[in-house]
Amino acid sequence: MFNEKIPFREVLVIDADGNQLGVMPRREALEVAYRQNLDLLCVAPKARPAVCKVLDYGRYHFEQQKKAKESKRKQHTVELKALRLSPVVDTHDFETKVKQAKKWLGSGMKVKVDMRFRGRMMTRQEVGRQIMNQFLDELAKDEEIGYLIEKRPSMEGNTMSLILAPKKKKTTDKQGGTDNA
Repeated sequence: MFNEKIPFREVLVIDADGNQLGVMPRREALEVAYRQNLDLLCVAPKARPAVCKVLDYGRYHFEQQKKAKESKRKQHTVELKALRLSPVVDTHDFETKVKQAKKWLGSGMKVKVDMRFRGRMMTRQEVGRQIMNQFLDELAKDEEIGYLIEKRPSMEGNTMSLILAPKKKKTTDKQGGTDNA
């Protein structure tokens, strides 16, 4: 709320330098702001009396938008990628899925591996569990790709699934070589 939209009769006014001008009627506070070619912004509406600050609202709003953009830019969202295996997966397909999972884990994404059991395959869940374990073993062979098992292979209806997350990369200080010249 700013300027004419402030609904309070009396407000505590703070000037542009941060000094308290005291409690005054809203009309008088608006006049103080207008004399300085600035706006009156209500910064604490729940306080009694409400606290209003004299400032340039356009500049204030711009700064708030800039801060919001900056915080949004710094946010890191982890994407969840899905792979689907089958209990009767061919070796080449299996290797391709492992490569894809390594690539995703290496770039900081989570990987969900699903295995659907259909019809008579439901009676051979141990085969599916072996393939899931083999998948984890293949990932473990590559020591560059670190991962954590967020969810172990478990059955949910006719689907066995597991979730892998990349390990946090340790930040290291990059220092250039020293010249002995």
